[in-house]
Amino acid sequence: MRKQLIRYILLGFVATGAVSCNDYLNVLPKGKKLPTTYADFEPLLRDEYGVHHTRTTQATNLLNDRFVSSSNLNYYRLWDANYFWREDVDRKLLNNADEDTYYQSYTSISTCNLIIENGAEMTEATDAQRKELVATAKVLRALNYFILTNYYAATYEEGTASNLRAVPIIYSADVGAAHTQVSIQEIYDFMISELQTSLSDLPETGLTVLHPARGAAHALLARIYLQMGNYPLALEHADDALQLNDKLFDWLTYYQQNKTRIESPSDYALNETPVNHGYVENYYFRHGNNASSYRTSEYALRVDRAARFEEGDAKFLSRWKLRTLGPDTYYATTMTGYHNLQGLTTVEVYLIKAEALARTGKVAEGMQVLNTVRKTRILADKYADLQTNDPVQAIKWIHRTKANELIFSIMPFADKRRLNKEDAYKTTLTKTENGTAYSLSPASHLWIMPFPQGAFDNPGNGTLEQNVDK
Repeated sequence: MRKQLIRYILLGFVATGAVSCNDYLNVLPKGKKLPTTYADFEPLLRDEYGVHHTRTTQATNLLNDRFVSSSNLNYYRLWDANYFWREDVDRKLLNNADEDTYYQSYTSISTCNLIIENGAEMTEATDAQRKELVATAKVLRALNYFILTNYYAATYEEGTASNLRAVPIIYSADVGAAHTQVSIQEIYDFMISELQTSLSDLPETGLTVLHPARGAAHALLARIYLQMGNYPLALEHADDALQLNDKLFDWLTYYQQNKTRIESPSDYALNETPVNHGYVENYYFRHGNNASSYRTSEYALRVDRAARFEEGDAKFLSRWKLRTLGPDTYYATTMTGYHNLQGLTTVEVYLIKAEALARTGKVAEGMQVLNTVRKTRILADKYADLQTNDPVQAIKWIHRTKANELIFSIMPFADKRRLNKEDAYKTTLTKTENGTAYSLSPASHLWIMPFPQGAFDNPGNGTLEQNVDK
């Protein structure tokens, strides 16, 4: 791994890759004390930038879920390659502009490893506190590996998962630790094991929203099993998560309370987002593509992407507004603050449950779950229950809502790759830009992001092979 980007925040001291973690624990910075107690280690999991921050910029660009200005496309050649689906471009030569996903995830994993390795020896803590902190770190570590695998490796397919490479697994916080690039099957088995062994030690409510508790672990297991096509277990864990938190935010009330501002065609002031640390749908909060250390606005939407929201979607109407500036027309963001875009929420679990029901022959029940979500989103004068007995139509409706609800996270990308493997759901993306038609096939190699060159220049104590040709 790239040593200078693996950080350990220990009581305000930043230790870089100049020494291993084990060495660091024997080298006392002047004026500091060695991290030995629970009170020393627990704050490491409150580092929002280092632990709870993930960018998946290129996945969002590839899906064309955001509006990107021509100036940015001209400056960032990798953005241009993904945004315009340029299959002839060798993205490996450009991906020094997309290192954050890799290094940010492994930085978070390093902090989790530090907690897990030292859990049994933490002093001034009860056994339950030690176990809970280690279990929390395991949930975070598993989530990081889910993002990495669904960004840099092929999507999970039972017939190929044991033969295709995923990403390196690192078990130690020592920056010189050996690592192995495992198969997709091995990484999924590892994530499931991490979560299953954590459940008994997790509380119903975490120390903070940055500390995933039992509901978050069940939510992540539901996500993983759905990705694997194990619908009965996805449904089981979705139900377990919803038993712990089944709240949905009332976007209809929010819209009514802010209707004058929302409907004003000239009011583009940025307002506080409710999708923050206190959002009632949170199991676990994780920042998205924008930096976590300061308040940010959301991405702007392409006009054609905005058209894929349901008419009367109060959540959409509350977040974006059509705007023209110079030659560009797009949906401008109207919200600022801290956004839970890469975490775990009840709405995702509801939609996992809906799909799992539809996949297992309970289409009507799946539609009831989908409509439960929609009733908190779609304005009353536009709302009607969606009803069908066709599982294919049901799943298409479920994924329309899911892609909109989880926009700018890893999930629309991960879901699209998964559905592209099924004839009933795979689609070719198309658009016309400045008179030129573009398309992206479901079989395109662009659906796998290349590892950054820095990972090969500084491989650490292991080997790494690229998962995509270009």
